[in-house]
Amino acid sequence: MYEFQRIKSPVTMNTFYHKFSLKKGLFLLLLTAFFIGNINAISASNLVAKDTVSYNEYRGEVVDAKTKKELVFATISVNNTNISTVTNTQGEFLLKVPRRLSDSQVTVSFLGYTSKVMNLSDMLGQEVRISLETYIEELDEVKVTFKDPNSLIRQMLNKKGDNYFNFETSMTAFYRETIKKRRSYVSLSEAVVDVNKQSYTNTKNDMMKLYKARKSTDYSRLDTVALKLKGGPFNTLFLDIIKNPAPFFPEDVFEIYDFGLMNSTKIDNRPIYVVSFKQKPHIEEPLFFGTLYIDANTFALTKAQFQMNIEDEVAASRVFVVKKPSRAKVTPIHTQYQVDYRVKDGKWYYGYSRIELGFKVNWDRKLFNSIYYSTIEMAITDWEKITDQTEIDRKERLRRSIILSDEANGFSDPEFWGEYNVIEPEKSIESAIKKIQRKLKRSS
Repeated sequence: MYEFQRIKSPVTMNTFYHKFSLKKGLFLLLLTAFFIGNINAISASNLVAKDTVSYNEYRGEVVDAKTKKELVFATISVNNTNISTVTNTQGEFLLKVPRRLSDSQVTVSFLGYTSKVMNLSDMLGQEVRISLETYIEELDEVKVTFKDPNSLIRQMLNKKGDNYFNFETSMTAFYRETIKKRRSYVSLSEAVVDVNKQSYTNTKNDMMKLYKARKSTDYSRLDTVALKLKGGPFNTLFLDIIKNPAPFFPEDVFEIYDFGLMNSTKIDNRPIYVVSFKQKPHIEEPLFFGTLYIDANTFALTKAQFQMNIEDEVAASRVFVVKKPSRAKVTPIHTQYQVDYRVKDGKWYYGYSRIELGFKVNWDRKLFNSIYYSTIEMAITDWEKITDQTEIDRKERLRRSIILSDEANGFSDPEFWGEYNVIEPEKSIESAIKKIQRKLKRSS
């Protein structure tokens, strides 16, 4: 939920604090109104020494073989390892692989397409275009004869212990958050974090440690209002529906949602049930609607894409806003959520998630409104089983109330990430990074 709290300051600016919740306290956002002239980069301690592991970089794009349209969030995985990355919203990827693995192969996969295996040696030193073919064969009728979507959802929820990691893992992840005022980027933060991902069979919370982070915020574009995201990478991690089912699919799930079967598809030659869901007509509280992709053999959830119902602006505002200045009206105008799972040795695990939020702020006696968009995403790029050495020390754990944009800098260094795999920035973000670097260079 959102709380907007007006605070007086020496320069008579306003400060607002608000929390956003997916039903019960998930995402925390901080909206602060104050004036700062130019880019504000706050230093943070760097917990990782200079990279010493040699690696090769592989760049390219993944497209539909017929239409040449980019395939967004396709997975590129190094075979016989846990190293992976995803394509961005323009189908582009950057993959960093230790040189000792340069003779390895990679598998490129995307829902509804035939996976492709390629040699890393054939990709080095060039930007490759990888074309994937859609499935054209009919799915095995025996495997797609499930008729009752409610029973399918029950199977999905009940088989969590069988289908997902039943051991703790130490995961390396790349996280990015951006904030735009209308079409202009005003804040960009990125981080590599260590995630102590708990077993799906226990209720312990996942933990994180910051490896590297960088950020920049141009408050001059915001007039007197700046939007900050509170909670950072914990927001994306909470979208692990299987680990945190209650806010999305509570015990009374069949009383509040209608489920329906859609045309089935495949991923990695595995048949996938496609199930739609939306809140029942008599439910007044704004809930979710979207699509679930469930493995037909194991009933594991492999992917989910959904939105929040914000058609009723008054009701939606009650979900998002619990306190605000009397002169301001805040309306959610866009929500989009996605979570993807990957499989290793027959067990599934959290691999990628993304959140897109949009808000309109109207002020009394002002002709124009303010529109803000926030996008956050996180991708698991490597993992291993937890050992005594890989468990995060209590003193190093990130706070769940972290505001990443106040914790880091580093955009002046184009080689900042070193060996760590990241999500290749979209052209607009890449342009924003170059502008940040130019401003920092001029100010130095």
